[in-house]
Amino acid sequence: MTNGKNFDVIIIGGSYAGLSAAMALGRSLRKVLILDSGKPCNSQTPHSHNFLTQDGETPPEISARARAQVLQYPTVEFFNGLAEEGFVIEGGYAIRTRNDDIFTAKKLLFATGLIDQMPDIKEFAQCWGISVLHCPYCHGYEVKDQAIGLLGNGDIGYEVCRLISNWTKRLTLFTNGGSALTIEQTQKIKSHHIDIVEKEIAAFEHKKSYIQEVIFKDGTQRSVSALFARVAFKQHCDIPQNLGCEITEQGFIKTDDFHRTSLYGVYAAGDNTTMFRAVSIAVAAGTRAGAFLNKELIDESF
Repeated sequence: MTNGKNFDVIIIGGSYAGLSAAMALGRSLRKVLILDSGKPCNSQTPHSHNFLTQDGETPPEISARARAQVLQYPTVEFFNGLAEEGFVIEGGYAIRTRNDDIFTAKKLLFATGLIDQMPDIKEFAQCWGISVLHCPYCHGYEVKDQAIGLLGNGDIGYEVCRLISNWTKRLTLFTNGGSALTIEQTQKIKSHHIDIVEKEIAAFEHKKSYIQEVIFKDGTQRSVSALFARVAFKQHCDIPQNLGCEITEQGFIKTDDFHRTSLYGVYAAGDNTTMFRAVSIAVAAGTRAGAFLNKELIDESF
């Protein structure tokens, strides 16, 4: 058990946003602790795209290289552990880990990401991030012009049809039950030669997580090379909300343009704050959060 070690900033979450913030703070000579449990939300994704200088690299390779670079700054430390509880203390905050390690800091940054919640479709989770995809900017080019499935209904189904149609014209919308599309939406989708299938989905057939068939509950099936889906999510860490940070209606931690939450001295950056889930965006958010954390520390001392 570790007790009583104090920092300028504790960063909870050591993936892209957290590491980026740590680099900005380390280069500002701030004493920083990165606290990470080693469970990134993109753990199944084989390759990362749409990030300059890192296009096509694997997420673990990017993270390992980033961590090595960040830890070259002597004021930055890394601790492998799961943050379980946060406390307001005099002069800042304390974080307790699952193993009852206690760390204190003037400021907190939550870069804790999200947990995707898989729908009740057999083998969906096994394909998630590999051939069942969430972001066309990250993965669309690799499946361009192929037979692509879209999982969605109502307004979400309509919008995903519009979005993915730029990458391929061989699209099928699976509503996974009766359609909730409006008449106008249905007509517009069909005018772009996108088939709408209202059957309920039982399972995905795949080879090593690469989807090949959508299997319906009536026993029929439809061949696809990949499928785009938007799934429900929840915050990976509930400490911000328990401390009193405001959560948006969509389920994100509410922040301002400086990545400040509604609780003074507590910041958030990365996937836990925005619908735009990409490595490049998380890195940029972390850099901004680190700079504004340093600015707040300066304002308090000078």
